[in-house]
Amino acid sequence: MGVVSLFSVAPEGSITSPKGFRAGGLHCGLKKTARNDLGAIVCEVPAVAAAVYTTNVFQAAPLKVTRESIASGGRLQAVVVNSGNANACTGKQGEADAYAMRAAAADALGLAEHDIAVASTGVIGELLPMDRVSTGIAGLPAVLSAEDDGAEQFCQAILTTDLVKKEVCVRLAVDDREVLIAGAAKGSGMIHPNMATMLAFVTTDAAVEPQALQQLLGATTDVTFNMITVDGDTSTNDMLVAMASGLADNRPLAPGHPDWEAFAAAFRHVCETLAQAIARDGEGATRLVEVTVEGAVTEQSARAIAKTVIGSSLVKSAVFGADANWGRIIAAVGRAGEPVNPETVDIKLGDIVVLSGSRPIPFDEEAALVYLQGDTVTIHVDLHNGKGSATAWGCDLTYDYVRINAAYRT
Repeated sequence: MGVVSLFSVAPEGSITSPKGFRAGGLHCGLKKTARNDLGAIVCEVPAVAAAVYTTNVFQAAPLKVTRESIASGGRLQAVVVNSGNANACTGKQGEADAYAMRAAAADALGLAEHDIAVASTGVIGELLPMDRVSTGIAGLPAVLSAEDDGAEQFCQAILTTDLVKKEVCVRLAVDDREVLIAGAAKGSGMIHPNMATMLAFVTTDAAVEPQALQQLLGATTDVTFNMITVDGDTSTNDMLVAMASGLADNRPLAPGHPDWEAFAAAFRHVCETLAQAIARDGEGATRLVEVTVEGAVTEQSARAIAKTVIGSSLVKSAVFGADANWGRIIAAVGRAGEPVNPETVDIKLGDIVVLSGSRPIPFDEEAALVYLQGDTVTIHVDLHNGKGSATAWGCDLTYDYVRINAAYRT
C-alpha cells in the first residue's frame, strides 16, 4: 500500500478541525502594528501531549514552563502563544513572566496550570510588558472558536517576519473512524532546527498512547523540521507541540496497531508540509530549494550532506542568481565531514545532469538558467557509496534577507 493511499489532504481543514479543539487570536500591544500578537489553542478535554524543543544552550523561559507542564502528567489542555517578544535571555524575571502567563491563562480558561503550555517568539532580550499580556490573555476566551476563523486568527497571532500563514490538515481512517491531523506553524528567519526559529503545533482527535506520540514526534521531526534551513541559525525558542484529544474514539494508537502505519504517514505529511512552508517563506526568499542525497553510507550521513548543501551560502546565492554553478554543490558535499568517494558523485539540477562520476557534463546553460528561475529548485546528488538517502529543504539567499535582518529589532 503506497503512502498516498493511507490518508488524504483536507484542503478546507485547520487546527480546529480535529474534534475538541478551539483556537483564537487577538492584538494585545506587543507588536508595533495592529496585527494579532497573542493566540491560544484550547482542547475541551485534557489531550495527550508531546513536545520537542530547541537544542540551543540559551533556551527561552517558556520552554521551561512547557516542559514542566507536560512532565506533570503528559497532557495539555491549552497552549498560549505570543509573538513580538521572545522572552529569551531575560533572567529570573523572564521565568516569572512565563509562569505568570500560564497562571493568567489558567484563570481565564478555568484550567489547572499544569494543563497549559506557553510559547513566545520575537525579539530576544526584552522583558514582556506583562500588563498588556495579562489583559490580552483575559480576552482570549471571548475569541476562541472551533470554526475556521478561530484557526485563522491564531495563525495570524504567531507570525513575526513571516509573509504567509502555514497550516495543513489531513484525514484518514483508524478503526473505521475518521481521524483528522492538523498543524500550524510560524517561521521565516533564524531557521536551522536542531530539534526545530520556529513554533509548530499539531492537533489530532486520534487516541494515541503517550509514549508512542512522543516517539513518533521525535522521529518525524528528524526527517522534517530538522531537515530545513533558512540561514543556519538555531533559535532560542524553537518548540513543537502535539496534542491528541482522543475524541475520534478509536482504540489507542501505538506501533502494532493495524492503522499505525497510516497514522504515522499522515503525521509525517503534516510535519513535512509545514517544514516546507517555512523554508519556502524564508526571509527574503524567492525560491524553495530541495536537496536530495542518495547513495550515502547511511541515512544519517545522507542527512548531514543534504543539510550542508542546503545550508551553503554559496549554493543559496547561486540559486538566487540562477547560476548553474555545480562546483559550489560538490564543494559543500565534500566538506560535510561524511564518507564520500570523490570519483563517483553525480549531480542534477532538476532533470539537467551537470556532473557524472565526479566529471563535468556539457549541458544547456540557457535551459539551466530557465530552470533555476522557477519557483522550486531541486538538486539531486547521488554518491554511489551506499543505500542511505535523505531530503532537505531551504531557500535562496537574497538581498532582502540582509535588509530584513539588518533592522529586525529597530
